[in-house]
Amino acid sequence: MALLPVSEAKARLLARARPVEDSDIVSLGEANRRVLAEPVAARLTQPPFNASAMDGYALRAEDAPEVGAELTVIGTAAAGHPFPGHVGQGEAVRIFTGAPVPDGANSVLIQEDAEAVEGGRIRTKFAVTKGRHIRPRGQDFAEGEAVLPQGTWLDYSHLTVAAAMNHPALAVYRRPKVAILATGDELLAPGSNPAAGQIIASNTFGVAALVRDNGGEVLDLGIVPDQSKAITAAIERARAADVDVLVTLGGASVGDHDLVQSTLKAAGMELDFWRIAMRPGKPLMVGSLGEMQVLGLPGNPVASLVCSLLFLEPLVRTLAHLPARSRDAEAIAAHDLAANDQRQDYVRARLIRGDDGILRAEAFAKQDSSMMKILANSGALIVRPPHAPALKAGSPCSILLLRP
Repeated sequence: MALLPVSEAKARLLARARPVEDSDIVSLGEANRRVLAEPVAARLTQPPFNASAMDGYALRAEDAPEVGAELTVIGTAAAGHPFPGHVGQGEAVRIFTGAPVPDGANSVLIQEDAEAVEGGRIRTKFAVTKGRHIRPRGQDFAEGEAVLPQGTWLDYSHLTVAAAMNHPALAVYRRPKVAILATGDELLAPGSNPAAGQIIASNTFGVAALVRDNGGEVLDLGIVPDQSKAITAAIERARAADVDVLVTLGGASVGDHDLVQSTLKAAGMELDFWRIAMRPGKPLMVGSLGEMQVLGLPGNPVASLVCSLLFLEPLVRTLAHLPARSRDAEAIAAHDLAANDQRQDYVRARLIRGDDGILRAEAFAKQDSSMMKILANSGALIVRPPHAPALKAGSPCSILLLRP
């Protein structure tokens, strides 16, 4: 099978992705970073009455058209404690922010613009205009108004207005379920004491974090040895959990100890493609087991994470009803870059913004796909297309941002 271009591989993967349509009802406290499965309409009107926007005095504008008007204070209105009476000619009510404007009043004179005089009266120091410092009923939203549309990715502001609309819970799309399976006789969980020939498994944690960052839910299937029986049992666990995506880490090639692909095929996987024209990450596998999508990532940690950014992130976001996240940007090459071969190269690089404001990408000298420290210290990947000619320092180059 020929190496598949990155763009074609991504298009084929996403072409069969269908957003999750199941929904959950969750409390407001659990709804942050979830996606609305239906529009949310107001259950009440906000504000529910004409409310004072300032501390001051509620009065009739026609009683104080000019500075120096005197009015009799007949009571007090506070938030939660409205004035029960009526404001008549020559009268005013001491009012506080958020309180209902009393019947008969049509303006609020702020307290700084009033002075107390004898006999429980006030004198205006500012010309009063009708409607001044009053928030009219329904200024924010009206009962029945659809304020939050279906598909809204909920954040702090959406949750605030949902609460104000009197919704204690919301209908949100179920998070896509992604099962992650690491394979390899040499792998041990973090905290173990490796014997000769063993290493600590690390890929799962980075891949899982990326899934969660993009709206997914993770089922960790753990580490299984290079045995078809053990791999088959893990596949059945993923099926039983009704996951949307099964991600395998390592073992997707066709060597004597690479049993993932053959075991998946024996379980009924329809292989779409594998082997991508990219570096790192050539041994990427894509297929399906019924409704469950299968994504086989390389075992090398950096290759695994680069492939996750390019393929798993957009897949999970599609399933989660989230818009595509663009990591593409432009920078200036900090040094000469050699001509590239037939595979699209993703070169780990530091990002340096100079005093001139220009962003420069400086590639690390070592690019081995097992070197995780370099990826952790990188800000971007320089993208070198297949057969790209040599690039001189100072020339524009395409980059893939690893972080905002």
